[in-house]
Amino acid sequence: MMSQLNFMITIVNRPDTRRFFELLDGEGLEPMLATVGRGTAASEVLDYFGLEASDKTVFLSFVTGETWKRVKSAMRSRLQIDIPGTGISFILPVSSIGGKRQLEFLTDGQNFTLEEESCLKETKHELLVIVTNLGYTELVMEAARGAGAGGGTVIHAKGTGMEKAEQFLGVKLAAEKELVLIVVRQQLKNAVMRAIMDQAGMKSKAKSIVFSLPVTDTAGLRLMEDIEE
Repeated sequence: MMSQLNFMITIVNRPDTRRFFELLDGEGLEPMLATVGRGTAASEVLDYFGLEASDKTVFLSFVTGETWKRVKSAMRSRLQIDIPGTGISFILPVSSIGGKRQLEFLTDGQNFTLEEESCLKETKHELLVIVTNLGYTELVMEAARGAGAGGGTVIHAKGTGMEKAEQFLGVKLAAEKELVLIVVRQQLKNAVMRAIMDQAGMKSKAKSIVFSLPVTDTAGLRLMEDIEE
């Protein structure tokens, strides 16, 4: 089932970037995107957990449940990720992906069979994650708004393993990427994803890949449907 596919987010100290790449390579996996970040916790919190306010590298990958078990074990044994201050890795269930070829591209090298789309009970919203070429976020947002979505958040990132995209998608993907995050009502998800795929997908210059993650709760999210009611 689709719930067996997960979006893995891993945050490590910048000096450990190469070690993490080598770990994934050893497990036959490579991150889809990498970006940079910085710790923001208060000094007393950092001291308590043994952390430093240092520069971070953030890796975004897709893993099956089976792959996650292997990678988690490897991170614990080879990177000692459980030692405070080393890093953190976690997974979120993927509910849908915008296209079979995109799914094959994202799960290359992993044992995964597409079955039915998953939907968590009581889930009212979905987080749409759109990976698009640099400079095309407005095209993505225009498509999303046209299908009923509100605003979005953009994060700059660098794609990794883009050379294998042509094998699955029939196109070459640029390395410089932007990550667009949009929260929509669950009943709008399919329409918004379809609009993005049609207007800013692989046939456009944006070359967008879109997938969704279930949102179990929200705060501060004001939608037009609520205002109208």
